[in-house]
Amino acid sequence: MGLRERLAKEWFMLCIVLVIVLAKMDPSVGAKGGPLKPETTITYIAVSAIFFNSGLSLKTEELTSALMHVKLHLFVQIFTLAFFPTTIWLFLQLLSVTPINEWLLKGLQTVGCMPPPVSSAVILTKAVGGNEGIIVTPLLLLIFLGSSSSVPFTSIFSQLSVTVVVPLIIGQIVRRYIKDWLERKKPPFGTISSCVLLTIIYTTFCDTFSNTNIDMDGLSLLIILFIIFSVQLSFMFLTFFFSTRNNLGFTPADTVAIIFCSTHKSLTLGIPMLKIVFAGHEHLSLISVPLLIYHPAQILLGSLLVPTIKSWMVSRQKGVKLMRPTV
Repeated sequence: MGLRERLAKEWFMLCIVLVIVLAKMDPSVGAKGGPLKPETTITYIAVSAIFFNSGLSLKTEELTSALMHVKLHLFVQIFTLAFFPTTIWLFLQLLSVTPINEWLLKGLQTVGCMPPPVSSAVILTKAVGGNEGIIVTPLLLLIFLGSSSSVPFTSIFSQLSVTVVVPLIIGQIVRRYIKDWLERKKPPFGTISSCVLLTIIYTTFCDTFSNTNIDMDGLSLLIILFIIFSVQLSFMFLTFFFSTRNNLGFTPADTVAIIFCSTHKSLTLGIPMLKIVFAGHEHLSLISVPLLIYHPAQILLGSLLVPTIKSWMVSRQKGVKLMRPTV
C-alpha cells in the first residue's frame, strides 16, 4: 500500500473515532428529530449520495474485462457469499450461550454478509501486484438478517430500490456522458464517500447516546475485537491454502486477489445497508460496531502482510519461469 493511501486510511479511522466522540458530547444534534433531521437527510439523501457516487466512479468497462477471470470470480463469490457468512453463523451458534452482548454478535453476522470493498482490497492487491478484485452485491445482508430487522421486508426492498439501486444506475448513466471529463479531472470520489459515511456514523451514534437504556459492555467489546482479528487471519490463511492447490490452477497473482477480496468487507457499502435494514432500531450502533472494528483491522493486517505476500508471489513467479522449457 502506498504512503498516500495508508495515510488516508489512518486519517479516516481517526475521523471515525472523532465523530463518535462528538456524538457522545451532544447526541441531540444528530439524533432522530434533532437539527440534522437524519430521518430524511441521512436515510434518503446521504445514502443515495454514496451509491450515486459509487455508480459515477464505477468503471464498468474494467468490470467487463475482469469478468473474464471466471474461475477466480467463482471462488471469491462462493467464499464471500456462502462460506464466510455460513461459517460465522455456525460460530455464533456456539457463542450465543455465552454472556457476550447479543447485538454485538448480530453485528458479527452482518460483517459476514458484507461484500468486499471497492477500495482497500483493490489497493492492497495492487500494492502486491496481483489481479484486481470483485464487487459482491450488498443485498446478501437481507438474506441472513432481514428477518431480524425492525423494518418489514417490503419496506426494506422499497428503500433499497430508492436509495441504492436507482442512484447506482443513475450514476452509471451519467458516467457514460461525462466519462472523458471524469478521466481528466479525476474527482475525489473516495473523499466524498468518506465524508458522507462519517455523517451516517455520527448520526447513528447520536441515536445510541441519546438512548440511556443502552449499555456498552467493555468485556464483550474486547472479546469481539479478538474474534475479528482471529477470523481475518484464519480466513486469509484458508483462502491462501485453497487457492494454492495445484488442481485449481490459480496463478500467484490470482491468489493475492483471492486473499484480499475474499476476506475484506466494505464499510462504505455496509453502514448505509445497516441503516436501511435496521432503520429506527435502538441497537443499530451496537450492530454496527463489529463492522467499524473490522474495517481498520483489515487495513492493519493487510498492510502488515503485504511485504510477506509480495515476497512469496515474486518467488513463485520466478519459480514458474525457471520451470518453463526453453525453445
